[in-house]
Amino acid sequence: MAVGIFDSGLGGLTVLDAVQERLPEVPFVYFADSRNAPYGVREADDIYQLTTAAVERLWEAGCDLVILACNTASAAALRRMQETWLPRDKRVLGVFVPLIEAMTERQWGDNSPPREVAVEHVALFATPATVRSRAFQRELAFRAIGVDVEAQACGGLVDAIEEGDMILAEALVRSHVDALRRKMPHPQAAILGCTHYPLLEDVFREALGPEVAVYSQAKLVAASLADYLVRHPDMYGTGEGGRFLTTGDPAVVSRHATRFLRRPISFEAA
Repeated sequence: MAVGIFDSGLGGLTVLDAVQERLPEVPFVYFADSRNAPYGVREADDIYQLTTAAVERLWEAGCDLVILACNTASAAALRRMQETWLPRDKRVLGVFVPLIEAMTERQWGDNSPPREVAVEHVALFATPATVRSRAFQRELAFRAIGVDVEAQACGGLVDAIEEGDMILAEALVRSHVDALRRKMPHPQAAILGCTHYPLLEDVFREALGPEVAVYSQAKLVAASLADYLVRHPDMYGTGEGGRFLTTGDPAVVSRHATRFLRRPISFEAA
């Protein structure tokens, strides 16, 4: 059995780490579309085509359930996939909903009408494509009213992280937080709306200050996935887990991934 995890690059490894810790008995197949990364600067139709191709490759690997551990793909492609493309015997889940449910203090699957919540001013840090999609705001509106969201497109940050230039990445975080503060001086909560960003969570927290609650996705997605698999045990695929696939150069991606997770990771060509 196997569950698929997809990201345009290496950011989804933060989700993989969390779900492996939460679900050590579940094998996973990780797919990184490294050749086409980053997705955050692409147009919605392009992201949709790349994401569906990646999901089909994970289906070929025996993963009937695929987690889009990529906020850009979740924002720009997931709804269209679920409404017009997804076969009945497959499932594709995104990363926004578990985060919003946690922020609005809702239980998984709570479909009651939107209501007022404690948090009124939210900062969203995300890729340019995620910001353009307004998917976070749309999903939030299904669950909460009266929440002001100020989005900050964090250009260049994913590239710096993927290339391992953490000095540049830290400088970019501080610059983007400063830009957000000029638009929303006193956010109550901050959403790290890209699975790369948890690697710099401490930098975000320091730049935002202790009064801002910072929500990161990996553990929330892991908890949501564990709940989903309890309710849908038929969604375990037939594939062999423990595989890492990439559209890029496997040797280069393996080297970056090993540095990324601080443990040996070996990718194979997709």
